[in-house]
Amino acid sequence: MKKTIAEKIFSAHSNKDVKAGDLTVADIDFCFGQDGTSMLVIDAFKKLGAKKVFDKNKFCMVIDHSAPSPSIGVSEAHKKMRNFAKEHDLNMFDIGCGVCHQIIPESGLVMPGNLVVGADSHTCTYGALGVFSTGMGSTDVAVALAAG
Repeated sequence: MKKTIAEKIFSAHSNKDVKAGDLTVADIDFCFGQDGTSMLVIDAFKKLGAKKVFDKNKFCMVIDHSAPSPSIGVSEAHKKMRNFAKEHDLNMFDIGCGVCHQIIPESGLVMPGNLVVGADSHTCTYGALGVFSTGMGSTDVAVALAAG
């Protein structure tokens, strides 16, 4: 029987035959946060007791929503992101690099057939590239960051 692209991607990422309506656990290819959500991802990651990112090459943070920073509070959030990225040797796209949904695909970080989660509601736009992608809450992305 023919499968949808979502069924094909989830089957490949969970190592079992998946069809619409099934619940499954699947490995992700990439996850990310932006400057409106990454601080919450970082806080949740630490609250989980996680010490290490599952794969430093499969996560990035992007400062694109509040750039340049409009306040001291936002500047502190940006600093927190930079420090976390440095501590874990992560991909970090700073002010002026571009918008997350443009720079991530253009940098080759996501490819057709990938499974991607992001702490941003527009993550689903990667579907145009043959990617199964979805926005998630910051706590969910923190779990993905810790566990893959």
